[in-house]
Amino acid sequence: MKLPRSKSQQILIAENLRFVKRFVSQNLPPVLLEQLRELTRNFSLSLKCGDLLLLSGGWYVTHAGLIRLAKRCRCSGIQVQPVRQLSDHSTRRYVFRATVYKSARCRGFVGYGDADPSNVSALVRGAEMRVAETRAVNRSLRKAYGIGICSVEEIGTVPSSTEKILPQNTNGNRNGGGPKVRDRLCQIIRQHKLDPELVKTYAVDFCGTKTLREANREQVENFVQQLADWAEKDRNALLCQLNSYLHPKRRWSHETPGPRPCRNWPRFSSGDP
Repeated sequence: MKLPRSKSQQILIAENLRFVKRFVSQNLPPVLLEQLRELTRNFSLSLKCGDLLLLSGGWYVTHAGLIRLAKRCRCSGIQVQPVRQLSDHSTRRYVFRATVYKSARCRGFVGYGDADPSNVSALVRGAEMRVAETRAVNRSLRKAYGIGICSVEEIGTVPSSTEKILPQNTNGNRNGGGPKVRDRLCQIIRQHKLDPELVKTYAVDFCGTKTLREANREQVENFVQQLADWAEKDRNALLCQLNSYLHPKRRWSHETPGPRPCRNWPRFSSGDP
């Protein structure tokens, strides 16, 4: 939806450009500045009000910005309901369905949002239900008003080394409830765009075993925690470490040249990582 141009929009564009140069960066690439102009011109989003955030070289809209946009456009209503067949309270996984009605005659724009301990920030751990609801509302609002950029609240996160990789159940057994260590490792590799083969070589060296299958659960958990922490704090240093294994002295006898995806990594039984 393209809003009509007005003097107030031109003022808002100038205000956003001043704000981004003063509080974000004075050397933003021209493409980001042009994107900011278009987002401001089309949706009247304000940086000063927190409608937009610049993260990892891209613009993201916020929940507050979407709600303000819906109010300006006189949104008729938003209906939100849980998707019970896809939700599991025991593992704190929730899925919601939101429908935005732009007018009284609108048939509705539907969006889904999910949340569980593996894809929410530690700051909101324990509030997965509310995060899932917010993500569903954000997605449906973006559909309704034609906003192609992702919202901040929809972004998943990877826990740092200070967080537990797997949640414990009441018996202290980590095998139930949360995602497997292997799944978490693959998630870190995908999010930070790491080479699976080099990560595997580094894992074996870290654990001090001949193959990853020979490593015990504690060794693998410690490795995943260190990898996640290193990737978050200094990805370039981690890449240098991984690149040092491009020509390792020790290779597995069963390996063939070339990188392999995460699905070919060894699987673990219920008593293992």
